[in-house]
Amino acid sequence: MNKGPSEELIIANKELLFQNSEKEKRAKELVIANKELAYQNNEKEKRAAELIIANNELAFQNSEKEKRANELAIANRELAFQNSEKENRAQELIIANKELVVQNDEKQKKAEELTRAYDKIKSTEVFLKEYIQGLEEMMFMTHHKVRQPVANILGIAQMLSQFISSPATLKKLIGYMEVSALILDDFTKELTSFIENLEKKGKNNKG
Repeated sequence: MNKGPSEELIIANKELLFQNSEKEKRAKELVIANKELAYQNNEKEKRAAELIIANNELAFQNSEKEKRANELAIANRELAFQNSEKENRAQELIIANKELVVQNDEKQKKAEELTRAYDKIKSTEVFLKEYIQGLEEMMFMTHHKVRQPVANILGIAQMLSQFISSPATLKKLIGYMEVSALILDDFTKELTSFIENLEKKGKNNKG
């Protein structure tokens, strides 16, 4: 059975509507695809810009590495020179130490000679007489030139304390004077004892 023109037209219109619907879908998909492509292109541009920055940074770092390498080469040469100088100083130090050993041996010999000379001097009668005479002079000075003024100070202090009615300040001063005199007296006694011991040692050496 043949279809009439109206039926074919209806079918053609349906087909056309279907195709138009499909085209709209494709158009929408194309719009979405274009947006996605634009986004991807934008991301690619960002990555490209980042890559350019990274390349610049890498070039800068390589330049810095070269500078550091040059500086390291210079430092190594300087270190090699310093090591050479240290070796030279070490050799000089070895020589100086050997010389010092020789000098120490000479000093030891001289010290032994001086010790023997000193022992001879110690054993002489003249040295002992002069030593004892000096001690006797010191004893005389201690007894007569120091002890006597101290005794006078103590006597005066006692007289002032017993017979003079003075203000409190004067009494304090007298007390201070007496304390000082006692300290000085103790010192002279100690010095006298020390000198007596030295005199005994000198006489023992003489004997």
